[in-house]
Amino acid sequence: MIESQTKQTILVVDDTPENIDLLTEVLDPHYRTRVAINGEKALKIAFSSTPPDLILLDIMMPGMDGYEVCKSLKENPATHGIPVIFVTAMSEVADEKKGLEMGAVDYIAKPISPAIVLARVKTHLALYDQTRHLEIMVEQRTAELEKARRHIICRLGRASEFKDNETGNHVIRMSHYSRLIAQAFGLGEESIDILFNAAPMHDVGKIGIPDSIMLKPGKLDETEWVIMRMHPAMGAEIIGIHPSSLLQTAHSVALAHHEKWDGSGYPKKLKGEEIPLLARIVAIADVFDALTSDRPYKKAWPIEEAVREIEKCSGTHFDPDLIEPFKAVLPQIQKIMEQYSDKHGAMDDLAFIKSGG
Repeated sequence: MIESQTKQTILVVDDTPENIDLLTEVLDPHYRTRVAINGEKALKIAFSSTPPDLILLDIMMPGMDGYEVCKSLKENPATHGIPVIFVTAMSEVADEKKGLEMGAVDYIAKPISPAIVLARVKTHLALYDQTRHLEIMVEQRTAELEKARRHIICRLGRASEFKDNETGNHVIRMSHYSRLIAQAFGLGEESIDILFNAAPMHDVGKIGIPDSIMLKPGKLDETEWVIMRMHPAMGAEIIGIHPSSLLQTAHSVALAHHEKWDGSGYPKKLKGEEIPLLARIVAIADVFDALTSDRPYKKAWPIEEAVREIEKCSGTHFDPDLIEPFKAVLPQIQKIMEQYSDKHGAMDDLAFIKSGG
């Protein structure tokens, strides 16, 4: 029983019972075999929760022939990698060429030689096992790289706080707010995850703003505001251009989160839907957290007053279509406000990454 569980599974597909009996007799001492007498049943087995490790496939069958079965297998991501060996009496070079072009890994002519069948099956199973092992290693390495990338992004987000240390857990809260608003707006999970992990970098450009401006306890004068308004472009330059969708979003958000719906924002005075959607979402999250947090130049606003300000700026500062999604998630936002309040101290970046799950 234990041995059968460790054996690899071979699916034998042939419309002739004698051929199936011959192949299973050769294979059974070494592998677990399953059989199908037509293409439809073969696909049902292959698409099941326990697909075979290799398929021996006849070509000439009534109804769906072997070529059609192979095509369906190769078009499905779940079965694309399963090795298919054609076992057929069609021995012309053109037939073999067509089978290999369909995605088969090998071609065995009938009548079969048991030794050849076993040798070919063993070879292609070994190659398939090696491929699967490499794929697992690549997936693990990719996951490690993605984790490292997110750590770096969090660190860069933290770096901006060293220039503005009164904001505490601002980047954590506004990232969660952004995620909640995006969910309520109906964005897909992939976009939401990217936004959540890109949002901490929205103010990374503040690294380039002098401390005399960043830490000024009072209001900035016009000259100081000119310098302060440079931080979105500085942030985009720091992040740079990268093929990663995560870093592309971070670049976009850093550059455009101070643009306004009516075109009066900065740095490019974008208007309406010219402003990237994810940057529009971050704009609401960023402003709301700024309003409800203590800063060197002001006390925190009550939540109700901050919400009224967001509503008041609908159509001028903010995308009108995002106001209702924002209001819909206010109960969750209030929980985030308390959970990551500055009074609890700064949250580390690993905990932040885990908190987005």
